Amino acid sequence: MILVISGPGGVGKGTVVDRLLELEPRLWLSRSWTTRARRNGEADDAYTFVDRDQFLARIAEGGFIEHTEFPGNGQLYGTPTLEPPDARDVVLEIELHGAGQVKERYPDAVVVLIVAPSRQAQEARLRARGDDEEHIRRRIEVGEHEERLGRQLADAVVVNDDVDRAAAEVAGILRRFR
Repeated sequence: MILVISGPGGVGKGTVVDRLLELEPRLWLSRSWTTRARRNGEADDAYTFVDRDQFLARIAEGGFIEHTEFPGNGQLYGTPTLEPPDARDVVLEIELHGAGQVKERYPDAVVVLIVAPSRQAQEARLRARGDDEEHIRRRIEVGEHEERLGRQLADAVVVNDDVDRAAAEVAGILRRFR
């Protein structure tokens, strides 16, 4: 099974996924590739950080199940071909364009849209991770569009107003679809 966790920037996708992995040991998290620089305080394994040439070479090899260039900053993001350990379901934490690509390629994939409880909460989360004001403005603007599209694509929508509750809700969705 493929579980796709998606949503606009700053809604807490990564935090929900981290908690979900604690609740559901049968899940295997696929690490996305990116050409962006690692943020201050970000874990070394948050992404596979590569340069643009490495990323483009992987595309040429057919090494991604989805990939996209993020509008506004030109950074590339992609999900490498899936190689989960036996008897493990896959969880992907990816943006909405990628979620759509995965759903096209794997129609049985379950897409869960994570949303913030408010725009103010989303802005605060973006500030807390050190994003500058222009980046925050762009992410909120793009995020409104992404949320509308995500609600059309998603099998379920979860409001991340409390990480434990949101992760438990996603775990319940996962069990229902299993």
